Amino acid sequence: MKNIKGAGLGFRREMLKDLLPVLPSEVDFWEVAPENWIPLGGKYEAQFQQASKQAPFTTHGLSLSIGSSDKLDVEFVKTVKRFLDVNDISLYSEHLSFCSGNGHMYDLMPIPFTEGAINHVVSRITQVQDIIERPLVLENVSYYIAPGQEMDELEFTSRILKESGCLMLLDVNNVYVNSINHKYDAEAFINGLPSDKIVYGHIAGHYDEAADLKIDTHGADVIEPVWNLLEHAYRTHGIFPTLLERDFNIPPLNELLAEVQKIKQIQARCEKTHRLDAEGSVA
Repeated sequence: MKNIKGAGLGFRREMLKDLLPVLPSEVDFWEVAPENWIPLGGKYEAQFQQASKQAPFTTHGLSLSIGSSDKLDVEFVKTVKRFLDVNDISLYSEHLSFCSGNGHMYDLMPIPFTEGAINHVVSRITQVQDIIERPLVLENVSYYIAPGQEMDELEFTSRILKESGCLMLLDVNNVYVNSINHKYDAEAFINGLPSDKIVYGHIAGHYDEAADLKIDTHGADVIEPVWNLLEHAYRTHGIFPTLLERDFNIPPLNELLAEVQKIKQIQARCEKTHRLDAEGSVA
């Protein structure tokens, strides 16, 4: 299976006329929500196949609802497994949240940071991983309330990663947003994460509702403090593949590619620093 590396971008149907027939070489990998491409057929299947032969793809799901009290949708997970296998995609990422409870909520809700929630989520992750036959990759999510909190976000996330064997998609913007909204140190949060669990990352823009309230929107340019936090993450955990998320207010492709290029510039700068540090330690 193709491994992702470098800097990525979301592969969206509304962008197809700008992306095909030849994908932009500035983008190293592409990400899709499986729900938006299952089932494939006709024109869209042909376009997806045309694209997936040119570059590695990964997935970021929308409806797994790993923290829900509803019964796991096993047939849906099996469908995702077939999508991954047929399209030679190694990673299935989702959100450490839930979006269903006696029906779909159409939003990502925070899982309570409790011991009981850890046990529940770990058992569901195990079930998913048995079906997809690969580790599930879970993203840290933005949240605005923390009901029934028994531990902090870092402990909860780290426990889930350790006890389930799943991997992590580190969303740097979500760390920044949560750090402002819940008044914690974003760099300290990143420092506390297990390096060996981080397989790729997201970076995005957000909306400033107020000085102390940030809303995760994926609808704006990435701001400088978030770029700085991404660089801190690379220096702490090593350089991991990172994708630019932009879900609405989508600018012209050249503007998206400029932000993708900025990811690469930060990666190159950190790679140079790591190399110089290594040479210095040998000397």
